[in-house]
Amino acid sequence: MKAKKVLSVALALGMAASALTAMPLTASADYSVSELQVNIWDNNQLAGLQEIADAWTAESGVKVTINVVDWDNYWTLLEAGASGGQMPDVFWMHSNTAQMYMENDLLLKLDDYIAADDSIDLANYYEGITQLYSSNGSQYALPKDHDTIALLYNKAIFEKYGVDTPTDDWTWEDVQAAAAAITEAGAADGVYGYAINTSNNQDGWYNIIYDYGAQVITDDHKGTTIGSDEGKAAMEQMRKILEVAAPQTTVAETGTDSLFLSGLTAMITQGSWMINTFYKGEHSADYAWAMLPYADVNGNGQCDEGERYSAYNGLGWAASYNTADPQAAYDLISWFCNEENQKKQAELGVTMAGMPGISEAFSNAFPGMDVSAFDRIEEEGSLFFRPYTRNTTVWEDALQQSGAFLDAWLDPTNPDTMAKACENAQAIIENAIANE
Repeated sequence: MKAKKVLSVALALGMAASALTAMPLTASADYSVSELQVNIWDNNQLAGLQEIADAWTAESGVKVTINVVDWDNYWTLLEAGASGGQMPDVFWMHSNTAQMYMENDLLLKLDDYIAADDSIDLANYYEGITQLYSSNGSQYALPKDHDTIALLYNKAIFEKYGVDTPTDDWTWEDVQAAAAAITEAGAADGVYGYAINTSNNQDGWYNIIYDYGAQVITDDHKGTTIGSDEGKAAMEQMRKILEVAAPQTTVAETGTDSLFLSGLTAMITQGSWMINTFYKGEHSADYAWAMLPYADVNGNGQCDEGERYSAYNGLGWAASYNTADPQAAYDLISWFCNEENQKKQAELGVTMAGMPGISEAFSNAFPGMDVSAFDRIEEEGSLFFRPYTRNTTVWEDALQQSGAFLDAWLDPTNPDTMAKACENAQAIIENAIANE
């Protein structure tokens, strides 16, 4: 999901290592606390997660209070707690922040608890998510979920301007053609065919880079090929789409989601974590999802393996190193992450599961809206894990600014600007990794 803005410097705190390891396991659920505080940042998931947590409360006798904190304040408060205050007992971890929290021993080590827990087998989860929340041989969070990306479009806009709606057979060139037709036809109404911001990375332009055979971050997390010929070819196609899309000034002021919900753009790409926002929208009956377009690199008019990619990411359920009752905190995490409740969160439309092959019910959780594109791409396309390194936000934020892709977004008519942006992005990422 979204990237954290910044986790300040080393969270250097002079904490005794012995205080950070797992507490001795209790022989029974004889907890020393009557309530656990849980922090999340997505209000759309609150009702479903509280339902699951309440079922644990009925068995354990420990009340679970789930607090929703907006994205920016979430990390500000968590960092403040890590720097000498009190973190919540249980909370979400993200790919951009996990490494720093794990390295500074701010999360409860879960190894002993997992070893004693028959309901948890790390082999049952998406490997990339499990590995993300592991450091120096220890596990610090259990996979909560996973997400994928799809193309969202407004059927009414397509119909109004006489343009065929997207299908799962569309290429990125088809997106460009449809966007051009709608932007031209809708000019008098202020309607654009497509909208994307530089910040729409995981849920946007990252995906096309992999379609063309490049990588934002290489598999070993030590490099990038974004400045390669393949990376430039991908972003050249994105440039062509930008030429017929909402201008950067409009997108920066309004945001892609708001433009779409206001009926001012026909297409955006978005992640499965955002379905509820559009499902509950005033004009949701007009909204539909298709799988992400593919890049016909082989030129044979069909989607071959490796030509349609979706980024995926997964949050982790973690506990504070100094939670008052580590066993209770772990048991709640285990409850959220066991197979039964992973299925339950999919059925409730909270999010797709952190385990492969059990999220089918998620597609049925939104009556009247077909969201199967998020699930089907796992079988009909390819997934790549959301690019990350030790200090992801350093290079990820820089890629959105002047000197990188912002210049190309502001001036999409100039192919040289996008090509130069790819070269600059290559250097930005390489320098950031070298300094990690």
